[in-house]
Order: sequence, then C-alpha cells, then structure tokens
Amino acid sequence: MLKDYDLKQLVSPLLQWFLNHARVLPWREEPTPYRVWVSEIMLQQTRVAAVLGYYARFLAVFPTVEALAEADEERLMKLWGGLGYYSRARNLQKAAQEITALGGFPDTYDGLLALPGIGDYTASAIAAAAFGRREPAVDGNVLRILSRFTGSDLDILDAKNRKIFRTWAAAALPAERPGAFNQALMDLGSAVCLPGPSPRCGDCPLAHLCAALQEGKQAVLPVR
Repeated sequence: MLKDYDLKQLVSPLLQWFLNHARVLPWREEPTPYRVWVSEIMLQQTRVAAVLGYYARFLAVFPTVEALAEADEERLMKLWGGLGYYSRARNLQKAAQEITALGGFPDTYDGLLALPGIGDYTASAIAAAAFGRREPAVDGNVLRILSRFTGSDLDILDAKNRKIFRTWAAAALPAERPGAFNQALMDLGSAVCLPGPSPRCGDCPLAHLCAALQEGKQAVLPVR
C-alpha cells in the first residue's frame, strides 16, 4: 500500500501547473456555494462546453437559491430543456427548498450528501470548492490519474477499489486549497492524462513521478 508521502508528491507540481493551465470557468471565478452547486449538478453526465451557456442563462433567471426554491416548475423545465436528465432539475429545486428551509447551505460533506440529487463526488466537490473542506472529489479523471501515477492494476469499476482510490486521493489532498487541487486533477485528466493509448505525457507535470510512464503501462491503465 502506498505511503502518504508518495502521494503528497503530487501536490506541488500539480498546483504549479494549474496556475498556468486552469480552465477559466464562471463558477471558479466566483465560487459561492450556490454557483458551485448549480455547476456540479449541470456537469453530471454533461460536457463543460455544453453547460456554459445553460449555466449563464440559469443564473440570470435564478440568481439565488431562494429564487430557485420558489421557481415555477414549468419555467424551470423550459430553462433546463436540452440538458437532458430532467430529474437533475427536479432534485435541484427540491434541494433548494430544503436549503432555504435550513436557512443556508450545509457546509460539510455529510450535510451536502443528505440533499436530493447529491452523491459522493458532488458533495466532495462542493465541500472543497465552496467551503475549503479537505474532501477528495474522485471521478473518472482522478481514477485514471491515480491509477497511472501509482501503476495500480486495481479494477476501477470495483466498488471496493474505488474506496481505496478515494483513500489515496484523500492522502494527497492538501489542507490548503483543497478545491484547487481537486480542480487541477480534473483539468489534468481532461487535457493531458487522456484516456486510451495516447495520453500527452510530454506535457504532464507529474511525468517524472508517474509509475505507468516509467513502466510503459499508460495504454493499459486504468484497469476496467
């Protein structure tokens, strides 16, 4: 099993890379809980490029969680039209009503996880980005990076193994700027540590630490 020290080697080169290569996204520029939450729900099963226009229009009509809680359902669905997976919009409003009743957003992983439409990844992403909580947000990009970085042949589709990867991500996560670290992993996975046989290893800030690159195993990792 890996030691925390090995995983913490990720932090410095990754955050330095992120300073120069971070995607400019509206919810990152103003990471309030509401803005981060709406973005994370929209990004479920939807590409960033497809979300941007919808996000801007949504925030223009529903600028606060209270406005969303009181929204006419027909208007909400019309605004969501084209994004698909309409249960996301319904759960968004249900959660907005619960948040309003609570008097504000829960600021912990467990509190966020209890809201409709929020699972492990989304709760972690919001807790880290909006509240500075040290919670690892582990999606397919992160699983791929960690698999390659460690040279792990654990099957990432196995739920038990996903818990192991989450533990590794938590060990790497810095106490300061945990949201930026999570976002840096996402950006690295979407732009550099690409799936399939041709990741852009020459552009990777972690190449000198990557077990898969050293062993020539990039094309076969992660194991599915």
